[in-house]
Amino acid sequence: MLDKLLGRAALEDRIDELEGEKADLRAQLAAEEDRAADAKTARQEAERRVNRLEDRIAELEDRVERLQGREGELAFRAEETLGGRRVAEVLDRLGSWQSAPEGTLTAYVADEHDLPEAVRDAFGDRTPLVRRASPCLAVADDAGLLGACLSVPRPPGPFATWSDGVDLDREWFEPAEEYTLAVVRSDLFAMGTFEGRTRTAFHGFDSDLTERHSKGGFSQARFERLRDEQIDEHLGRCRAALEAREADPLFLVGERSVLWELSDLAAVTRPVDATGDPEAALADALESFWTVRLRAV
Repeated sequence: MLDKLLGRAALEDRIDELEGEKADLRAQLAAEEDRAADAKTARQEAERRVNRLEDRIAELEDRVERLQGREGELAFRAEETLGGRRVAEVLDRLGSWQSAPEGTLTAYVADEHDLPEAVRDAFGDRTPLVRRASPCLAVADDAGLLGACLSVPRPPGPFATWSDGVDLDREWFEPAEEYTLAVVRSDLFAMGTFEGRTRTAFHGFDSDLTERHSKGGFSQARFERLRDEQIDEHLGRCRAALEAREADPLFLVGERSVLWELSDLAAVTRPVDATGDPEAALADALESFWTVRLRAV
């Protein structure tokens, strides 16, 4: 009764309320501290990941710089232009190579921008040299003893294979069947039927092209139109001769600017500098076509 009169009961009730509020506040504070701790942990982990990524990026950038520097410094161990009997000698050596099963890589690289993974694995830091030599036949072994790139006169389709030896076809490098070789320039045509390197038939002709003089004569537009007509007529004669050839396959070489006009007829086309009259140009083209460039890697 006295407590009620003095208001102590109300004060005790208020104290209880405040104690409850204090407990709630402590619980909220504890929860906030837990969230803060979790946030701090997450932030620290994120910072560690960022640091690791920055270290990895720096490592890769350094590697790229070193590889770019090395690519400029890399050089072929040896380079040689092979012709005639020398081609056969090199092919014999490659044919006699033996390794453990799946120890030798043979790959035809047609495009420097599309190197098979197997080529990068086999050549490692020397891969830029393969890219530089392409299109080429690339050979290497898993012990690093063999490494070479060869140009291929009659290239196969792209491939990459591991075996116990060098996997090549000699007909890619040496004539072993009857075939036709033809030279086309905007002013000349020469075609021969060959067995190996022996010519058994020949057909050729020159075509006169109008020359523009520095003074007088045709206007530039008329000159160019007339010259284009003459080249078109010449290529028509060339196509007719090629369609009448006696042997396949057809290997077509000559002036880059006109080769594409007749490329649909040929198994292989290649720009070459074949000069002289038709017979001389064909003889020059024969040697150029079957020449092999060897680069030791």
